[in-house]
Amino acid sequence: MTTTSIIARYRLYNQHIIHNTVKEPYDIVRRMGAIQAQDYLAALWAIGLRVEGANETAIEQAIAERSIVRTWPMRGTLHFVAAADIRWILDLLGPRMIARAAGRYLQLGLDEDTFARSRDLFVIALQGNRQLTRAAMYQVLENANISTAGQRGIHILGRLAQEGLLCFGERQGKQFTFALLSEWIPQAKSLPREQAQAELALRYFSSHGPAMLEDFVWWSGLTSSDARAALDMAKPRLASEVIDGRTYWLPISVPALGDEPIIAHLIPAFDEYLVGYKDRSAVLDPQFFLRTNAGGGMLNPAILIDGQVLGIWKRTFKKGAVVIKPEWFTEPTKDQLDAFNIASEHYGAFLQLPVTFV
Repeated sequence: MTTTSIIARYRLYNQHIIHNTVKEPYDIVRRMGAIQAQDYLAALWAIGLRVEGANETAIEQAIAERSIVRTWPMRGTLHFVAAADIRWILDLLGPRMIARAAGRYLQLGLDEDTFARSRDLFVIALQGNRQLTRAAMYQVLENANISTAGQRGIHILGRLAQEGLLCFGERQGKQFTFALLSEWIPQAKSLPREQAQAELALRYFSSHGPAMLEDFVWWSGLTSSDARAALDMAKPRLASEVIDGRTYWLPISVPALGDEPIIAHLIPAFDEYLVGYKDRSAVLDPQFFLRTNAGGGMLNPAILIDGQVLGIWKRTFKKGAVVIKPEWFTEPTKDQLDAFNIASEHYGAFLQLPVTFV
């Protein structure tokens, strides 16, 4: 196998996309550390892709049962996190996110007094295990003469989530709700900072390896020095490989993964297989980067063939079926098309819908 195919194969394995035996959404989210989730439906599939026999309903049930939670734990971006981990991850990463957003707060006219008033208002509005939609949360602020215009509202919600006050609750129809984290996940525990750093590094390299230090810096949002210290503490439980002069870290125990029959996967937008790395060149030929980048920081859903991104795909719904439209970067072989069809059926099973193609 080539260098890139080796890296791709082991990432597929460590991300639980191949040879997967994980049974529960909680287990995969915990193993991954976090799963990016600003596109909610895409994130459900990102989890389902890695959970044996999962469907969309089962993932939403895990949210309702509060075993996984959606919030802003890293990079100022929504992620799913295991409920048991949310407090220590926010304690570790929240202060840096808040500090980095200071300029944006200034642009929006958001000062510490505004955040303090908002905090008090939301405690009163949500205490007693209440959940409110975003519109209702904004109305709480507007009623107190705190403007939510021009992205002020979402930045207030994000800041208070990063502080550990708020998190997402259950969906009400198609509307997302917010709850008090202390009531929604009362059992979440904190960790000493060094232990939290080491644990985050171990989770990342165990689930995303082979990966480099700079990938972990990108993914976590830690400073380079903090990320390096975290890796140093986790090294006794990791292995390293030097590939093309660069050091990659991965779990100590991984099986030998040789050549296998052609296999395809349909990964969603913002899947950890791509977004979890600063350097994606091992699985995505740089000449196709712009084809996967939808602009404005958006990533298209991608077609993987043996771990390499060879196309993108879109879905629509028609007459009780999911319609999948592939856009290949190069003409696929018959074996690749056959593998793509199998992967599409896997996605249809997750949605519990038949699949058609255009």
